[in-house]
Parts: sequence; structure tokens; C-alpha cells
Amino acid sequence: MTEPLLSLRHLVTAFETDEGYVRAVDDVSFDVMPGRTLGIVGESGCGKSVTSLSIMRLLPSPPGIIEGGQAMFEGRDLFQLGESEMRSLRGNEISMIFQEPMTSLNPVYTVGWQIVEAIRLHQTLSRRAARARAIELLELVGIPAPAERIDAYPHTLSGGMRQRVMIAMALACEPRVLIADEPTTALDVTIQAQVLDLLRSLQEDLGMSIIFISHDLGLMAEFAHEIAVMYAGKIVEQAETRVLFRTPRHPYTRGLLRSLPSARNRGQRLRTIPGMVPDLSQLPTGCRFQDRCELVSAACRVDEPALQQLGESSVACFHAEVTQ
Repeated sequence: MTEPLLSLRHLVTAFETDEGYVRAVDDVSFDVMPGRTLGIVGESGCGKSVTSLSIMRLLPSPPGIIEGGQAMFEGRDLFQLGESEMRSLRGNEISMIFQEPMTSLNPVYTVGWQIVEAIRLHQTLSRRAARARAIELLELVGIPAPAERIDAYPHTLSGGMRQRVMIAMALACEPRVLIADEPTTALDVTIQAQVLDLLRSLQEDLGMSIIFISHDLGLMAEFAHEIAVMYAGKIVEQAETRVLFRTPRHPYTRGLLRSLPSARNRGQRLRTIPGMVPDLSQLPTGCRFQDRCELVSAACRVDEPALQQLGESSVACFHAEVTQ
């Protein structure tokens, strides 16, 4: 059996607040397999982005702190590496596309200058050779007239073009793992489809593993090989994409799927999940989803269910065998 390229085990990430340390990510584990895409889905604030920033060691500290866990990459625990060693890995073997390209690109430098600097940070290329490589990358991600656009400033490009620049920068050193944090959120549907097609073709060409973070299960259905569903800092269900859509086990996953528009509910009001995500500083005893769950029982209010294997899925629910 193929070994995971990246293996995250029992990650706990907390933030210092007026109420003390609040765990934004609490005991999260998953494997990223070579050449595959792991999707992480959930509502805003569930811990998706904090998980990715923890792996990249990019959390602002303070207030953020990794309290525990391992992130094993090719025999090395990323959480135990020195800063210089982590810097040599970051952007080189593990790269990240951030959610909003306009805030990630420096407005006072051309996009070409920024890509060239990313290349020269990890590769011993002259500035001329790095510029030629940057033009190749801009062409690779589908930017027209790359030899001209390389000297453009971020504000002169459309949102879709800026996102492509971010992808080019992330791919500059042909990373083994690419973390894409909501890479299509600010884009219209046409550009979304183009970006997903681009990532898919680049994955096939380069053999990259991808962690794809989104709140949109519809995008996950198209793009991810496996999906981890997060809620209030924990993974509540994980399965291959086809299994999760065919047989969702957790009530939260079922609620997310019922809220998707489809041919069957065309013209009808979409169903929603009642209630709100709990305050992480005031979590209830027992299951974190209890106040929004239609299957809640006395046991759910006493004990927190652990993630356990059930058929082809891993699920954290006392009522996971109930079918609806």
C-alpha cells in the first residue's frame, strides 16, 4: 500500500483570548496520499484554514500556538523543524495558494518580480533565468501574453488573473504538496471552473498532492478524491468522495448535502441547518453538534463521540448507522 506523503496526527491549535486558550483545531488527523486530492469542507470558523496554516507553520504567534500533534512529511515532523529548515521546505516542497490574492500579492511590486523572488529563494538561478521561468509559469497557468503581463502590477489584473499569478507562484518550485485555501471563492463560476481545470491538469502533469479547502461541497464533488468534513474544530466524517455523497453518515454531512441545489429541489427553498456553530470558548459537554442535530439523544449530551470506522467511512456520531 502506498505510504502517505503527508500525515497529520492529533493536531491541536489554540489561540490566546480574554477567556484563555481556545482550541480552534482539536485533535485533527488525516493522511494526504501521493497524487491525490484531500478536500476539507465545513462552515466558516470550523478550523479549515487554521489547520492549513498550522501545517505551513504560518500561524501568527501570539496569539496562535500549536499545542500538540505531528505533521510527518517524508520522515520529518514539520512541527519540530527549525525555522530555517521550515523556510527551505515552505514554498519549495509544500506550497500554499491563499484565499484572497489581492491581499497576498504585494501591490508595490510587479507580479513577475514576486514570482522571480519566489524562484530564486529556493533555486540557484540567475535573475534572467528566473524571469524566463516566471514567464513559462504564467503561460502554464493560462495568462495571455505572459511576456507582457510579467511586468504588470497586481491592481491592473482581474481577480481571476491574480489568482492564476498566485497559482504560478505556488508552483514555481514544483511542490510535492499544494494547499489550496478557498482558491475560487472570489471568482465567478466560469473562472472557478477554469481554475479547477487548471489545478487538475497540473496535478496530473506534476503528480502533486493537493489539500483543497472549501465550504462548497459541490466543488468537492468535482475535484476531491477524499473529503474530510470539519465542524467546530474537529473532523466529524471522512470518506472517499463517492462514498460520502452516496452514504453520508454524520447528521451534519447530511445537512450540508441537503442544502445543495439540485434538479429535484429546483424552484424550492433550499433546506438549511438550524442553529449556529457553538462558541469555541463555551463548547457544550458531549457532542458539539447536539443543539443542531435532529438525532440528538441523552448520550450525545454527556459524551463526545470519537471518530470511528463504519463501513467505508470514518465518523464521529453515536447515531451514524441511522439512515435517512
